[in-house]
Amino acid sequence: MSARPTALVTGASRGVGAAVARALAPTHDLLLGGRDRDALDGVAAQLPGARPWPVELTAVTAADVAGIDRLGVLVHSAGVVTLGRIEETPAEVWRRTMEVNVVAVAELTRLLLPALRAGGGHVVLVNSGAGQRANPTWGSYAASKFALRAFADALRLEEPGLRVTTVYPGRVDTDMQRGVREQENGAYEPDKYLRADSVARAVLAAVTASPDAHVTEITVRPSAGPAN
Repeated sequence: MSARPTALVTGASRGVGAAVARALAPTHDLLLGGRDRDALDGVAAQLPGARPWPVELTAVTAADVAGIDRLGVLVHSAGVVTLGRIEETPAEVWRRTMEVNVVAVAELTRLLLPALRAGGGHVVLVNSGAGQRANPTWGSYAASKFALRAFADALRLEEPGLRVTTVYPGRVDTDMQRGVREQENGAYEPDKYLRADSVARAVLAAVTASPDAHVTEITVRPSAGPAN
């Protein structure tokens, strides 16, 4: 059995999640969470000590986490976004957004609390600039990210043996961002966005902070372009 700590990263098949996995790979064994088994296999093949953990996060159960007895890091990176004015956003969009971005995070964390406690673990929540302010057409997504921030704050106070960090990135050059720009009917301008690896480095900085330091929040903005 490896003596290295284990990190579980959701949304690890692409984008920020895959970048976080790469950043943690030198020091952690990895469980790569997501729905796309083929994509997870592709990422795992590049990272020694990594294995796929295919799962539907909105339906995760105790059986899915069976065998995870000790966990050093849990990174929540999966998420969805559907833009639209409030008058145009039906209840099913609100429910789906909350289910993926908040409820699934809360439930997976709850199920893994024994393993996190055993490992003196660190929970990292990849939030968004939309979790710090709400803009027009971003209502349902921003509401979910504000809720995610509240979840992190409550978890930090309830579990003093764990470290809990919220990372607020601005726009990131990912497939998800391409979908956002399509919804906004705007041009995709990657030079104005953060690189996924830049967000991963922020996560790594929190995870590798000295034992006397609890990094609770990190905000990372692109050096050019829109903030969220």
